[in-house]
Amino acid sequence: MSTLEIKNLHAQVLPSEEGAEPIKILNGVNLTIKSGEIHAIMGPNGSGKSTLSYAIAGHPKYEITEGEVLLDGENILELDVDERARAGLFLAMQYPTEIPGVASSNFLRTAATHVRGEAPALREWVKEVNEARDNLKMDKSFGERSVNEGFSGGEKKRHEVLQLGILKPKFAIMDETDSGLDVDALRIVSDGINRYQEETNGGILMITHYKRILEYVKPDYVHVFANGQVIKTGGAELADALEAAGYEQFVG
Repeated sequence: MSTLEIKNLHAQVLPSEEGAEPIKILNGVNLTIKSGEIHAIMGPNGSGKSTLSYAIAGHPKYEITEGEVLLDGENILELDVDERARAGLFLAMQYPTEIPGVASSNFLRTAATHVRGEAPALREWVKEVNEARDNLKMDKSFGERSVNEGFSGGEKKRHEVLQLGILKPKFAIMDETDSGLDVDALRIVSDGINRYQEETNGGILMITHYKRILEYVKPDYVHVFANGQVIKTGGAELADALEAAGYEQFVG
């Protein structure tokens, strides 16, 4: 059993213009996720949902000014980004980055080698990747293509979930994984997320605007996020209330 604890987390975005003041976005986030739990965060645009995901993962644009993020008792904010990944943290990005010139197959095997501590045996590796690829209904040419370069939105999201299934982290943060997906792709991606959890008993933090992905990836808890913090927590029925009446009933 593993635990991811976010304690009184405050963060600000560093300005791109010289002399400009940092913009405070997170204002004391408190949240605990245990192995096997699915937590959904829902909130209006600009509430800080994506900032939370990037701050936990270690994006250099965001500065932590207060608080801790404990993974099995270790404050991962003191670790480099790659060290956080090796410790068991995974981020599926809303807008996955293109990496021209790096084949997807090489990228994936290198990532698996670092997380597992040794290079996977080639024969077993090929079988593992092919099975994961087929489960997500990805074209066989995917491995030869540069990472995310020329990928459609749906292909990028499937690639993120492919990485999730291969790397098998303790905790996965899924930042608006449902954005840009049609009905068929949404179902395939959701099946991949559920498969990861069934195989690993991993914990999931699902950041989303809409209830539709939660019809497939069933949350144990739903959190309303506004003004950089969790303002209300409930069960799956809370997503129904948000779908029916919006965020104003909680945000005011």
